[in-house]
Amino acid sequence: MQRRPWMQLGAALMLGLASSVWAQETTLRLVSSFAENGIYVQRLQPWIAKFNAEGKGVLQINFIGGPKAMPSFEVGNAVKTGVVDIALNTGAFYTNVMPEADFLKLTQITIAEQRKNGAFDAINRVWNEKGNMQYLGRIVESQPFHIYTNKKIDKPDLSGQKIRITPVYRDFFQALSANVITTPPGEVYTALERGVVDGYGWPIGGIFDLNWHEKTKFRVDPGFYDAEVSLIMNLPAYKRLSDAQRAFLNKQVLALEAENTFWVKFAADETARQAKAGIQTIAFDAATSKAFRDKAYEVGWAGAAKQSPEIAARFKTLFSK
Repeated sequence: MQRRPWMQLGAALMLGLASSVWAQETTLRLVSSFAENGIYVQRLQPWIAKFNAEGKGVLQINFIGGPKAMPSFEVGNAVKTGVVDIALNTGAFYTNVMPEADFLKLTQITIAEQRKNGAFDAINRVWNEKGNMQYLGRIVESQPFHIYTNKKIDKPDLSGQKIRITPVYRDFFQALSANVITTPPGEVYTALERGVVDGYGWPIGGIFDLNWHEKTKFRVDPGFYDAEVSLIMNLPAYKRLSDAQRAFLNKQVLALEAENTFWVKFAADETARQAKAGIQTIAFDAATSKAFRDKAYEVGWAGAAKQSPEIAARFKTLFSK
């Protein structure tokens, strides 16, 4: 059946109207790899509320939830394939999509500096090409990892210790002669209680959320690497946004990044809180501390070079102080 001219015109008008409405306001689906009661999501919730209040008629975010809505290690692929639009995630959780994601732990400069020196653009070139993602911004930094143990040491040597690990510091702990064990976070408390593990690696913040402080005697200083939590977005979804929508999104992300000074105080507060809870600090002398940190980055970059030599070399120059 041939359409009459007025029907074709009506269809065109309806299509134009739909496009206009879509351009006026789009809702993005956001999922978190982290639990909703944790500090990362707690920090994100006010931002989402502000985003939606200021983005009426332009852009909105629908927060789907945390790991109960989608398992943490499936989130990266969900962003890549467009199942969700945006995720609060850490590179260590989506190395199954692209191993380079874990390289972000090796940054030694702030995200503000990364935006200035070209690192941010370099990250996005890789994320665009390999992950079908846009790296929007980093919302957690200044959160070094530490060794927590129930066996006192006087030098950077974990010989004879069973340490619970994640891929983030597997190579480094093995270089310190630890016997490494992988268990889900939910099993660590019992593993410490029963002596299945002597310790674990974790950022300066977060052990109280899991009650691990109750079974932890020592924290080793200094810290190493930097816990990275960022917002990543499906690349086609990002490209579909209008110029105004994209500008609004980027503006809101920059505003969130500007609040990253929070994490410096949070680290100091968590350090004091650990001391109050009875966790003793094992501190090395200046020379040993420097050698300890240097070794962490040496091992980290060596692992990165094995995964992706060219990208590791490029990132190392941009990520280092």
